[in-house]
Amino acid sequence: MTLAVPPRPTLAILIGLAAIGPLAQSILIPSMPGLQRVFETDYATVQYLLTLSLLGIALAQLVYGPVSDRYGRRPVLLVGGLIFLAGSVACIFAPDIETLIALRLVQAVGGCAGIVLASAILRDLYERERVASMLAYVIMGMVVAPMIAPTIGGILEEWIGWWANFVFVGIMGAIILGFALSTFHETNHARLPLANPLDIGRAFGRLLAVPAFLSYAVVNAFSLAMFFGFLAGAPYVMIELMGRSPSEYGLYFMLVSGAFMAGNFISARVSPRFGIDRMIWAGTSLTLLGMMALFVVAALNRLTPGLLFGLPTLMALGNGLTMANGMAGAVSVNPRAAGTAAGLVGFMQMFLAAVASFIVGVLIDDNAMPLVSVMLISASLAFVAHALGGVARGRSRRQGAAAPAE
Repeated sequence: MTLAVPPRPTLAILIGLAAIGPLAQSILIPSMPGLQRVFETDYATVQYLLTLSLLGIALAQLVYGPVSDRYGRRPVLLVGGLIFLAGSVACIFAPDIETLIALRLVQAVGGCAGIVLASAILRDLYERERVASMLAYVIMGMVVAPMIAPTIGGILEEWIGWWANFVFVGIMGAIILGFALSTFHETNHARLPLANPLDIGRAFGRLLAVPAFLSYAVVNAFSLAMFFGFLAGAPYVMIELMGRSPSEYGLYFMLVSGAFMAGNFISARVSPRFGIDRMIWAGTSLTLLGMMALFVVAALNRLTPGLLFGLPTLMALGNGLTMANGMAGAVSVNPRAAGTAAGLVGFMQMFLAAVASFIVGVLIDDNAMPLVSVMLISASLAFVAHALGGVARGRSRRQGAAAPAE
């Protein structure tokens, strides 16, 4: 008698799970000026729809990862999906801006479950090098979703109204969750005995004490910080300092988005052949080279729109080579704690990204140097973190300790 093999989640489903959160975050952006009028409030208050939801995503990842290691991926996915759907539906009927902000936070907390679980599920199913290849496709999907979401949101806002955005993402979330729960079974068959928050804290501590994990996590965190620093400052430099139009900014930004997607595509194709650590070396080196060139150009006051976006394409391409491989390395340090690792890396990424964007926003004034400096510092720290991690991994191998292969 042949036992049926439980179906694996398809790559398309995992991409959908990881992309629904970013899609929901970006789709409302075109409606935010209109919400100021609808709810008769100021734009600073409306901005909380974005900033508080980002904070919720960062903190929720610290919970989803460890809990999925303890209770399994499927039940946590179900809970996160239901929270997302409940938040999306409730947002439609929000009577005031304060309620909408609170419900949007609920939606964000639910939606980020897929971001964490996609990484953990892949590590449950595949070996270390293969995880990097699969994650690259997932990250590409996560990039495409927020790229197209504002266009969809703008059309829905104009034709129907702001509330239609929540109807749209609610329907998409229900479809993705339905397919996910109906087409695959539990993938985590080696549960960790995490019983309470103290155990979860200890699990985080154990991961942070492993140089290999810390290296991969810091590399990814500073890589994303660099990108968010660019997002925070490039519109101001392009539109306010260079006097260019928002539409020009959007067209130039396509170069950066395309380069990031290209880097992920390359990672998906060649990471199993060249290995995680070599791919990260290539990515962090390329990024550092691009940021050094950008710093020199800005210091000489020779910055043009072409250089402002052309040199950061090296950053975006390098990040595409780095980030999927960095996450694959982090979740492979202890496969039994893949969810905990994915959640902790996600938190570190979002936290440093928020810090970088805040610093750029505060410091930028009449020139681009604060933006360029934050990006160069982030690129340098990512490069150094991987170098120090390589030294630690080499020392562990010489001592006979179990460590990821170089």
